[in-house]
Amino acid sequence: MRQQKSFVHGEELGVLYLVPTPIGNLEDMTYRAVRILEEADLIAAEDTRQTKKICHYFEITTPLVSYHEHNRKEAGTKLINEMKSGKKVALVSDAGMPAISDPGQELVRESITEHISVIPLPGANAALMSLVGSGLSTNSFQFVGFLPRHEKRRKEELEKLIYQEATLLFYESPHRLKATLTTMRDVLGNRPISLCRELTKKFEEYIRGTLDEVLEWTVTGQVKGEFCIVVEGFRGEVEADDWWGAFTINEHVDHYIAAGLTSKEAIKKVALERKQPKREIYASYHLN
Repeated sequence: MRQQKSFVHGEELGVLYLVPTPIGNLEDMTYRAVRILEEADLIAAEDTRQTKKICHYFEITTPLVSYHEHNRKEAGTKLINEMKSGKKVALVSDAGMPAISDPGQELVRESITEHISVIPLPGANAALMSLVGSGLSTNSFQFVGFLPRHEKRRKEELEKLIYQEATLLFYESPHRLKATLTTMRDVLGNRPISLCRELTKKFEEYIRGTLDEVLEWTVTGQVKGEFCIVVEGFRGEVEADDWWGAFTINEHVDHYIAAGLTSKEAIKKVALERKQPKREIYASYHLN
């Protein structure tokens, strides 16, 4: 056990500051965040090109070093040594709170192991902003982040969350949004949901409705920018396994193709769900 008194520490060790940066609107930078970036000896940035824009805007001249997923071990060791020699390091991500869905969490753990004080600053966070603007329950929530890209693994992860009563928070990129929402619909049922895109920017948008309604929106709406997905937690009912009952075989197959599966994968999945031989599904889809 070690007790950290954040603002009472010796000069022999430095400090790791976790500094949130705006997720879009530069006016969301706090006075304290600017001051800490100015006073730090080094700024460790996920993408130095991105952080240079912020530094230029706020006239911050602190040296930048790169710390990201691909160099985290080597760069992390150097940063730890800098802090052990007494230097103050400010860690930033490309946007929002560092150490969430980025390798900053490893630097935090390593710093704590070395008895270096870790001091987070409050600031911008897309997941929490999406939650409070969703209209869904904020009493309890679970941040999941990005789901796996592969449909099978994505389904497996969502199946673990079926009975989670807390509101669920996800991140997703625009080109995978429809596939992810389709898998959510298949696994979680037609729950209330809120999509948020371009948060704090000129084209900020919230799309609120059921999963079915939001899936329809992905066909007609503007699927651009990074998305936050907020899904209602379990409310005591699970849809029947034959949710696809109103679909024809062709519609059932097309449903999974639209989610990103190949026709071969979709036919196999439909055959399993309908408990019919794969050749029958194939014949119906390709020959009729």
